[in-house]
Amino acid sequence: MSETVRTNTATRAEFVVDGRRLSYLDFGGPGRPLVALHGHLSEAATFTALAEALRPQWRLIAPDQRGHGESDRAADYSPEGYLGDLQALLDHLALERIVLLGHSLGAINAYQFAARHPERVDALVDAEGPAALGLEGANPLGFLLNLPYRAPSREALVTGLGPAASYFADRLREDADGSWRLPFHPQDMYDSEEQVHGDHWADWTATSCPALLVHGTDGVIAAEQVRAMVERRANTRAVELNADHFVYTSAPEAFAAAVRDFLATV
Repeated sequence: MSETVRTNTATRAEFVVDGRRLSYLDFGGPGRPLVALHGHLSEAATFTALAEALRPQWRLIAPDQRGHGESDRAADYSPEGYLGDLQALLDHLALERIVLLGHSLGAINAYQFAARHPERVDALVDAEGPAALGLEGANPLGFLLNLPYRAPSREALVTGLGPAASYFADRLREDADGSWRLPFHPQDMYDSEEQVHGDHWADWTATSCPALLVHGTDGVIAAEQVRAMVERRANTRAVELNADHFVYTSAPEAFAAAVRDFLATV
């Protein structure tokens, strides 16, 4: 079962994976397929500007990863679950070979997918996705557990979100019963963050396809890890942007230029 909705910039479609709806945006065009994976608390639409910047050479396709945006919640948020969804998307679209781009959680999912399916990935763009991510102290998404997930009206939800409302207010969803909710469940995101932490060096170094590591001056990857990620993985280069962790939205033009230059070589 699938459903398709066309907008001015992309086609919104969905299909069913293990009884769950997986929604995605296909920005179309004649170019080579580039699949983009967002990070925690985000969704596919966040790549709209990048899709426009890379046209017509690249056809950007971006899923709402499980539990995000228009995709259904899942029973678990393990790496295996995310990678299974990605494989199902590629099979659904009959995409045999792609370039994978990801941010944060999405970047880790991207290089882990490449490690398991190297025959399907021509190149990688890793935006702020570390090869090792420790969890010292409290889960950084712990603040979400104090936020309401749903409220009877948009106004009530915005009020309940307090200072966090400014980050999510433009992405709140209205359900069929008239209630409003966040585009993710706080507990899901907390659980997912717990499971993404760890030592992923074996996955990062498992492939040798061309890779671009984009990191921000105020990002989450320490300088020594950036150097190690380039030195320990063949065919890898790094670009530093004057940006925070959200490099592709805080420095969109510079990010698009770096990605465009890299893609011209693959």
